[in-house]
Amino acid sequence: MHDDIRPNPAVSPVGRKPARAYPEHNFRTPDQVAASDNNSHRTDIGAEPSTHPSHEPLLGRLALINAKKHKFWRLSKKQTWIVVGVTLAVVIAAGSGLVYLAYSHKPLTVNIPVATKPKAKTPTINTIVSTLTGLAIPPSLNNRPITAVMIENTPPARPQSGLSQAGVVFEALTEGGISRFMALYQDQLPTYIGPVRSARPYFIDWELGFNAPYVHAGGSPQALNDINTENVENIDLLDYANYATRINSRSAPHNLYTNLQNIFKLESSLGWINSSFSGWPRKADTPAKQPNVTSINFNISYSTYNVHYSYNPITDSYNRSEGGAPQIDANTNQQLSPKVVIGMVVPWSQGSLDSSNAYYSVYQDIGSGKALVFQDGSVTIGQWNKPSIDAPLEFTTSSGQPLKLNAGQTWITVLASANEASYN
Repeated sequence: MHDDIRPNPAVSPVGRKPARAYPEHNFRTPDQVAASDNNSHRTDIGAEPSTHPSHEPLLGRLALINAKKHKFWRLSKKQTWIVVGVTLAVVIAAGSGLVYLAYSHKPLTVNIPVATKPKAKTPTINTIVSTLTGLAIPPSLNNRPITAVMIENTPPARPQSGLSQAGVVFEALTEGGISRFMALYQDQLPTYIGPVRSARPYFIDWELGFNAPYVHAGGSPQALNDINTENVENIDLLDYANYATRINSRSAPHNLYTNLQNIFKLESSLGWINSSFSGWPRKADTPAKQPNVTSINFNISYSTYNVHYSYNPITDSYNRSEGGAPQIDANTNQQLSPKVVIGMVVPWSQGSLDSSNAYYSVYQDIGSGKALVFQDGSVTIGQWNKPSIDAPLEFTTSSGQPLKLNAGQTWITVLASANEASYN
């Protein structure tokens, strides 16, 4: 159980960035402004106008002379009344016309065009169906290699980091009734994932079907031998120590973590640029109007490692619990909730003893067997098939047709017998 502990080299500190340089300001004090104004030369404008003698006496004399010359403008009394009457008639007519215009015509309206901002075009994002999960993702992400990571599941390792971001998770027993996970990643690369633990041969068989680089920390003797003989794209973090770190809040060997973004860069430098494999056929979610399976139990070991799922009709997924408590991802602080849950019946037996006198698990994972596929609030009894070590794992119906799965995370728990599963 302690085959994955080796010294980890120290990590050099990261230097600080230089202080940010700010531009010079243009602020001037009031004294500076006043001094600048006193030094400038301005010409005042607006002198008082000169005074002139009054012209009123001259205008008065001219008016008097003009009045004497034009005596014919004097009217008789009758003529005066005629002029007054005509003037009143004109005034009344003009006033009536103005009133009519004011009340009989609609106000003048002017349509002023309003400038409108052109609508920004929404960029088109091309997506394809992920070979691993069936979800829509950019083509560049689907071209990444699948990365398989071994993750511990003992109580000191909980809650784990990064399990919710995996596309597929395998769960099987190692030694002493302790289960372990192998998580497969592609479109999401968590910056914090672990604790990472050692390799086992049956997990290697499953990851080979995905043509995936295999990340682990040490391994059982049989697993390390299989890595060499099967030409596995292998990343042992005990050898690639710069891509791993041990946290202080947990004791070894439960404290080894890695960064998948850095692992992806390492894979590229090693020439592992993609994974060629056959994905599972997918379908659209079809949640049952009246779900007939809302509770699932996998009693694969003793209570600490027994699994329970509760169907969530709102998300059409299954909330996972283990050891009687919700299983949480430490990265998100959210309960794990895969879209598809599969109980895969694989014959199991005890192998040789490890260094702690615990028996290694031996699974007959090549061949075929019963599979219980839970999705949409119901169960389908089907079959799993894996004819060879590097062949992809397939799921079919009882009649042998490919079994279509919902898009999203698929969680596969390996059962020693169908009796370890119960549901209602």
